[in-house]
Amino acid sequence: MSPKRTRRLRPVRHAAEQLFIHFYDADGTERLLLADQAADVRFETCVPARDIPSYAGQKHTPGFYWAVSSDTVLEYESFLEARWMKLLDFDAKVARFAAQPFIFEGIDADGPWTHYPDLFVRRTDGSVLLLDVKNPEQIGKPKVRHQARRTAAACRQLGWDYQMVGEPDPQLWATVEWLAGYRRPLNAATPNAQILLFRAQHPVSIGELLSLWPDPQVERAVTYHLMWHHRLLFDPTQPLRDHTRVWAAPDLERA
Repeated sequence: MSPKRTRRLRPVRHAAEQLFIHFYDADGTERLLLADQAADVRFETCVPARDIPSYAGQKHTPGFYWAVSSDTVLEYESFLEARWMKLLDFDAKVARFAAQPFIFEGIDADGPWTHYPDLFVRRTDGSVLLLDVKNPEQIGKPKVRHQARRTAAACRQLGWDYQMVGEPDPQLWATVEWLAGYRRPLNAATPNAQILLFRAQHPVSIGELLSLWPDPQVERAVTYHLMWHHRLLFDPTQPLRDHTRVWAAPDLERA
């Protein structure tokens, strides 16, 4: 768990409209920058900007998630936020993501405001997505929508994308949740991966792919590992079954 954060730096309130980003870099050093100066900051490597509370009887369910994309353990505030971490971790377009990455501290036409975004996402093409994860029952409330509009405006200023999300698509989540159990390194089972990739040079059902082995328990686990890591491609919008068709990705040298 990260050490408790004590905010010492404060913006200078001298302009009618301004936006600062308050964060702690990878070494834990407190930083405060005008938003226009933050384009080159690697927020995906920063220390969380706030401590997530944990106490008896709380409604949220905090915990920790190990992200394959960065080989780091990230703290989440709720099971819903953990779901979105897992979905981001599975997304082939995501290079790395961080939780509670910074604080927006701004002044706009409605007055001063602050906000801790939930997830900062760096895509493989270098672009940025900022996510706020909200209970679906809260998304439509005026206060929440007002915060979302402010955050979206801040992201436009920075050239980032922004989304406020609730429950993920149930079918996609079911597939990703299952495959996540096989996301860790293969180690001793690595040779099996090459056989499976060779057999899947053309689309083939999972059942047919595994038919070479009389009791393919290890090979099935390796197949799911390859699917999580996008070395075996498939349609994630459909239920995952033995008749699900998979095929080897063009680049077979990826880890």
